[in-house]
Order: sequence, then structure tokens, then C-alpha cells
Amino acid sequence: MVSLRKAGAYSKRYARPYTRVSKKKSKSFIKTVPQKKIVKFNMGNQKASNEGKFDTEISLVSQEKVQMRDNAIEACRQAITRQLDKQIPGQFYFEVKVHPHHILRENKMLTGAGSDRMQTGMQKSFGKTIGRAAMVNPGQQVFRVETSGDKQIRLVKGILGSVKSKLPGKSKILEVKQ
Repeated sequence: MVSLRKAGAYSKRYARPYTRVSKKKSKSFIKTVPQKKIVKFNMGNQKASNEGKFDTEISLVSQEKVQMRDNAIEACRQAITRQLDKQIPGQFYFEVKVHPHHILRENKMLTGAGSDRMQTGMQKSFGKTIGRAAMVNPGQQVFRVETSGDKQIRLVKGILGSVKSKLPGKSKILEVKQ
């Protein structure tokens, strides 16, 4: 199993989006692109949402410009979906609003005796791809849940509040009556 670098190495750094992927290898910035770890972006009762049966939208909104790695978004998605399915099955519609298009790179460095003779340092330091991230701006929705009823609204706010610690940066929960 490959270990991940800590999120602080990527989350609040300036990032130039090297996302171009082309069928012609010479036109791609990145030659190999890792798969997205997010399995589903829409969950719950989508039919009821389209018919307008839910009267409240609760969303988790970012307050900072950050990069959110796809594994953090997927961990939050799984936690939210598991709790919603257990507590209020079929009475919600949940959507992941950010997509991880930005490709993260790492210039791996060796440590130990004699490693200075084996690596090139900062020469040709573009790095190898290690993952994907979503570039999130202030005020942008990360997760969106539609539901109705006071009990369900309080429950959804509690679930989104418990997930905030898994994501980088500051975020807030907004409630909008439709």
C-alpha cells in the first residue's frame, strides 16, 4: 500500500492546474492520470428532488480557497451517505458539488547514505502523479442535501457538521428554504 503525503503539502498552496489530458501523448501535460476515487456524485431520492418534494436545501460551503483531495471528499461522501441512509432512508437527495480535475504531483526524494549520488534534486523536478484534487473557491458548495421536515433538517446539519473536520480549510453550513 502506498502512503499518502499529508494534506498540508497540497491543501492551501497556490496551484497551477495541469489538467490537460489528450489522446495525442505529445499534447498532454500529464502522461498518466490517476483514477478518481469518488464513486458516485448523486445519491438518495433523485426523483423526489426533481418533482420538488423537498422544501429545504442544506449545503456545506467552503470559506477559503483550498485544494480538496479526492480521497477526503470520498471519505466524507461515504460517512454522509451511511448516516443519511441509516437515519432517514429515502427522505433526502445528496449531491457532491466539486469534481477533482486538478492532478497532484510529487517529486520523490531519497533519504539515507549515498542517496545524493542517485537522484537529480531539482533538475527536471516536474514530479510523478500521485492523486487528484478539486480546486475549491470561497463561497463554493462542496456538498448539497435536499430534505424536508424539522427533524430531518437538524439531523442533516449535525451530519454535515461532523464531516467538516475531514476537509481542509474553514467551511460553514447554509440552510435555504426553497
